[in-house]
Amino acid sequence: TVTPATLNLITVTPVNPSIPNGLTRQFTATGTYTDGTSVDITASVTWSSGTIGVAIVNPGGLATGVGVGTSVITATSGIRSGNTILTVTAAILQSIAVTPANPSIAIGLTVQFTATGTYTDGTSQDITTSVNWTSGTTGVATIINASGLATAVAVGTSVITATSGGISGTALAATALASNPALVDLGSAGAFAVLAGSTVNNTGGTFVTGDVGVSPGTAMGLLPAQVSGTIHVADPAAVQAKLDLTAAFNDAAGRSVNAITVSGNIGGQTLAPGLYKSASTLEISSGNLTLDAQGDANAVWIFQIGTTLTTTSDRQVILARGAQAGNIFWQVGTSATLGTGTVFKGNILAQASITVNTNATLDGRALAQDAAVTLDTNTITKP
Repeated sequence: TVTPATLNLITVTPVNPSIPNGLTRQFTATGTYTDGTSVDITASVTWSSGTIGVAIVNPGGLATGVGVGTSVITATSGIRSGNTILTVTAAILQSIAVTPANPSIAIGLTVQFTATGTYTDGTSQDITTSVNWTSGTTGVATIINASGLATAVAVGTSVITATSGGISGTALAATALASNPALVDLGSAGAFAVLAGSTVNNTGGTFVTGDVGVSPGTAMGLLPAQVSGTIHVADPAAVQAKLDLTAAFNDAAGRSVNAITVSGNIGGQTLAPGLYKSASTLEISSGNLTLDAQGDANAVWIFQIGTTLTTTSDRQVILARGAQAGNIFWQVGTSATLGTGTVFKGNILAQASITVNTNATLDGRALAQDAAVTLDTNTITKP
């Protein structure tokens, strides 16, 4: 009587491999039968990992490293089994992201680049000081290899690269000549620290230095004791201020000479006086923004923002070398939001609403054309 061949041996390959933490390795189980034949039985065996804190394995034999160490990977079918040892080593660098991604830098000023490494185990960390920094066009921008601090030296663009081993990440730096635009004339709106179209909302102990107004709305959430100035509710002064605000908004939005393109996050940058234009959003979310007047007390900044202006918690606008808050204009296409604890400088001219979150301070003006200005335990001081 001849019976069917039975499984005699299971061999697991590859033999004793190693992988960086977070990566995978496909194992194969080969069954050898009593008649001498061999068959791939990877899909029919039961797979297991001896140390699941080091590696896990799925029903198809695909193992994933989850911690540094070794684990026995076993394939079992009935009474037969085979195994091998998988060694999981420390995670390795997989990619580098360079930020800010596409900054504009005025000639003579600097921007700090940051390199963030992502590893095979999914973790990320700041590797700015351990990478090799280079500038593709050193005649346009130079960069300090040890720190990632770039300096604009001529008009043009340069690819900034951070490299570690065979892994690299890039950003495109654009440099431009900054020009000092003319002041935006606020007219009678200049007397106001807060001006809204529909409502002035307030929570907590806000204090405003300067006039406060609303028009055509009539809802006023500030008390006289919270205002060092005059409160105007849909009176002739508020009506005229709104007309002048509209003119100022349109003036700021219409500027075009020597515009420098910016986008996304401008935190961590130092900007010279000039006209800066973002077609969509603008935010200060990674580092503080420094505005450097370069010794000119009459220096002017105009930021044209297509949609929203946002700051994250505790970010600051820092004024350097004579910069004046009253000479900074943020023309916002929709709404502006200052994060909790933000220290902000300049005149916000928003088409829709302005929200100043808890404990944020504004050295400037919050001027909203159509909708509300919402305050929460803030200090607002008209320059």
